[in-house]
This record gives sequence, structure tokens and C-alpha cells, in this order.
Amino acid sequence: MQKGAIRVQTENIFPIIKKFLYSDHEIFIRELVSNAVDATQKLKTLASVGEFKGELGTPEITVTLDKEKKTLTISDMGVGMTAEEVDKYINQVAFSGAEEFLKKYKGQTDGANIIGHFGLGFYSSFMVSNQVEIFSKSHRAEAPAVRWECDGSPEYMLEETTKESRGTDIVLHINEESEEFLDEHRIQTMLEKFCKFLPVPVKFADKQLNNTSPAWTKKPSDLTAEDYQNFYKELYPYAEAPLFWIHLNVDYPFNLTGILYFPKISKTFEVQKDKISLYSNQVFVTDEVKDIVPEFLMLLHGVIDSPDIPLNVSRSYLQGDPNVKKISTYITKKVADKLDEIFRNDRKSFEEKWESIGLFAKYGMMTDDKFQEKGNKFLIMEDITEEGRFYTLEEYKQETSALQTNKEGKLVVLYATNAVQQDSYIQAAKNKGYKIVKLDTIVDAAFINNMEPRWDSMMFTRVDADIADHLIDRDEKSESVLTSDQETKLKELFEHIPQQHVKVELRGLSADAQPVIVTRPEFMRRMKDMAAVGGSGMSWYASMPDEINMTINANHPIYLQILDENDNDKQQKQVRNLADLALLSQNLLTGADLTAFVNRSVELMSAEKKN
Repeated sequence: MQKGAIRVQTENIFPIIKKFLYSDHEIFIRELVSNAVDATQKLKTLASVGEFKGELGTPEITVTLDKEKKTLTISDMGVGMTAEEVDKYINQVAFSGAEEFLKKYKGQTDGANIIGHFGLGFYSSFMVSNQVEIFSKSHRAEAPAVRWECDGSPEYMLEETTKESRGTDIVLHINEESEEFLDEHRIQTMLEKFCKFLPVPVKFADKQLNNTSPAWTKKPSDLTAEDYQNFYKELYPYAEAPLFWIHLNVDYPFNLTGILYFPKISKTFEVQKDKISLYSNQVFVTDEVKDIVPEFLMLLHGVIDSPDIPLNVSRSYLQGDPNVKKISTYITKKVADKLDEIFRNDRKSFEEKWESIGLFAKYGMMTDDKFQEKGNKFLIMEDITEEGRFYTLEEYKQETSALQTNKEGKLVVLYATNAVQQDSYIQAAKNKGYKIVKLDTIVDAAFINNMEPRWDSMMFTRVDADIADHLIDRDEKSESVLTSDQETKLKELFEHIPQQHVKVELRGLSADAQPVIVTRPEFMRRMKDMAAVGGSGMSWYASMPDEINMTINANHPIYLQILDENDNDKQQKQVRNLADLALLSQNLLTGADLTAFVNRSVELMSAEKKN
């Protein structure tokens, strides 16, 4: 029997492990099962190079729970350890068995199957145990089996023992504070979380819990569309089928595999975030991937696996490294290439999925210059009056440049955000031959603001930002059919309307245009829209009153009728009603003003009936 003190730099490493190294206690299951996988993969490597000539069998990892004894055991059929190796890899915490193994067999194994760090990872077991035992029998036939025991102090015991089968059993004697880990459901949930795709079978309660060959570990050429769909169901059993997917597979200048899925975006897409899982050699690390995946792609679903992503020793978070930036750039390029490919090869399908795709595309174009370069070609806009009709930027320019180019030579892109609410404005613009596109997602206000400076040859104007005759500023003048005295009288009637922040202007429009048209200046309305969805630093815009332009169409025949009235009070009520109707069309008539409008309308109708 050997007794001694574990050789570490500090007096006692266990408090450090418990308080600082592993903040999440359930991590221990990942570390111990990962170590068991390492031991199994090492044995396979030794067998492949002829250093192990025994019977390999079908290695598996077994997790066993004994509630009565309050123990949890992780057993493997791997390489095992001699007494010297236990002393080296367990007692001398500063060493890493995996690192040494990789150096020795460099060129004979790519290292991808060695998860690493048998040592510190093992010591995570003391977060939940008041005693840990190791029973190990080496693959070397002549080496006796050994038993190691430690109670969480620097003192340990190492002795020979009897063990029939090759491999290692780690026996955790669960402490009182951690008895949640004696619950079968709790253990199964943890194993499914951390070990779902480990490359060696993991069994618990006589059931294999993992898929040892997940889709991302295979060649894209070996997978069918059904394979990708089935893997998505495996990841997200209750989700709708994805729109399409991207298989990541690169080995230079970094190693990266994975599958990213484009989900169908729902109206409550916020709950769909954090659905990309990061793995390192099939070991789950985290679902917090914001440093690897660009922010605009955080709504994607799927898996990323890379041994080149730097983790801290507890694999809890990413460390700063150039590879992270390279991987992020690579993922962005792959997504842009995929969108471009679908657009070119199956535009109809692309258009059908645009409601979901557009969110990624627009966000990406705002935040990444290289993505925007490609996005300029596949960005599409839907015609709001012709369902199913889409334009690329170039197609829209060709269709509209003759009519929608302003006096400064800029193409004016007319858009609507609500087809029902803005219908009268849409119809007025359509009657002039203009093309109006739909931009109604929560990112569109920011997208327009972001793109206008980059696309200096065009500008965006919402269809209700001005009267149809003036949406495209061409310095065209219009004449009123009213006399100077009639115009003066009409202005006086409208000036009596008690509306704040309303600018009243009389213009001679076409006779079939509305008698009063309410618009809101494009810039201020756009800023308020952005503030409403949480634009950074813009909250003060949301509290500002609406600026309103009220255009009086002097050429509408109703004004000749009103001006012929001898009753000034009735004239004012009629004019006020016309103004309120225009405000109502923009959802700007509320509260007491709306009630007064209803009452006034009834009064005018009653008076008309009496006459």
C-alpha cells in the first residue's frame, strides 16, 4: 500500500476547484464521462498501431446509480491505468494524460478523439462527493489492478486490488449537499445534455443514451435531405421543419464541423435564441456561442464542433483567440454563399421563404460589410399591391427609374409597413404608376437607416410620408381652382382646429385625391419606429409628440360646397370632421378627440336629415 500527499502547488486544491474552477456542479458528469471516452479512444489508437494486441471487444461506458450506498459509478472498458499512471495522472495534478499521449503518438492519431485533461477534470468529482474511489486495471496484461481513494483532502491512498475486466471505475460517494445527484431522472437529464453525441456508447439504467455518429460527423455527400431533417428532429423534437441547412466542414486553417439550420421564424422569435450548441470533439460545451456565431445569425439552430475553439480549463467559457474571429468569418461566408446559391438556383423557393430568410439577410447586411456585398444581389422586396411579386434592387431600379427618380437623381423606393392602415396612400401612389414594396418587419426601420448612406443612389420614403403628388420631389407645381379669397377663408376654417404639432398646408391636388391628407415626416417617424423596438440610445424619440403634416386639397369639390354654406359654425364642424377623418386614417385620432368626432358626425347627419 502506498500513502502520500497529492503533489500540487497549493496546500489544498479542492476548495479552489469547488469555488472557482467549476461553478456549475453538474459539470462533473461531463468531465468523468469525457475521461472515460478518452480512455476508450486511447485503447483503440493503441490497437490500431499494434501496441495493444488483446481483444478490444465493443467498448462502452456505463453509469450506475446505487441509492442505498449513495454512490454514482462511471465505468469504462478503456486503456486503464497502472499504479504509476494513477500516481502520475491523478496525484500530479499539473500533468495532462491526454497531452502526453498526443505527443507520443503524433502522426498516428489526429488527436480529434482525445478530449483531454484527465487530471483537473477528474477533480470536479469532489464538488459532489465526500469520498472518491478509482478501481483501474491496465490494458497491460502483467500490470496488477489498483485502487485509489481520497476524501477530498490532500491525503490519498493507493493500493493493489482485484479487478476482472480492463478499464476504470470511478466511484463517487455523494455528499449530503449533493443528494440531488442520486435521483435517476436528474442523472439521465445530465447525461442527455452533456453526452448526447459522444463517440462511445454511454449506458444508464440499461439504456444507451447517445448517438455515437451524429450527422455533423459525416460527409455531406453521405447524407440525404431526410438525414438532415431527422437530425433536426433529434435536436429539437417539437420544432417545425427547418427551411434549409448548411453543413460546415473545414480542416484548414482551423478544424470546424457542424450543421446550422435556418428555422421558420415565428412572431415570438425571441424565444428561439440560444439554440446553437457548441461541442468540442462531440462533448457538449455550451449553448452560449455569441463569440463564435455573428449576432445576426443567433436565431439559427444547430451544432458547431471545433477542437480549435479555446476554452478555459473547465470548458465553461471561450478564451480570446484569433481562431474565434476566423471561425465567425467563415460561418458568415458560408451563410451568404448558401443564400446566394438558393436564390440563383431556386428563386421561387427563396421567395416563398423570404419572410424568415429576410430577417437574417437584412440584419447581416447591416452588421457585416462582406455579407452586404453578396446580400445586394439576393436581397428582395415584395410588391405590396401584387402578392408574390418580388424585386431585387436592380429589378426595382429598372421598373421605377423613369417615374421614381427625384430632382437630385436619386431613386425613391416607396414602401409600406401596413397594407390595411396605409391603403388609401398605397392606392393613391399606385394610381400614379408607382411601385410600392412591403417593409414591415421589426428590423426594417433600422435596415433602411443603415442602407441609405451605403446606397447613395437611392432613398426610402414610406408611402404615407407625403401626398402622392409630392412623394417624388421633382419641383412640379400644382394650381388651385379656388380664388384667393376662397383659399383665405378655407385656411381660416382649418386654423381653428385645436391640434398641436400640426402643420397645415393648402395645395392644389387632383380632384379625385382625398380632401385632407395627413402625413408624418419620414425622418422623425422612422426614428420613433426604431425607438419603439428598443433602438439603443433612442428611447427619447419614443416620448416625443408626433409631427403631423396636414395637406388640404384645394381642388376637391367638397370645399366649394362648404364655402357656399352661410353657417360658419357648421363650416367649422364640417372641416373639423374632414381633418379628423384624415387623422383617423393614420391612427392619430384617439381619446376625447375620437369621441368628439363621433358625436359631431351624428350631429351633422341629424342636421342634414332635418334639412
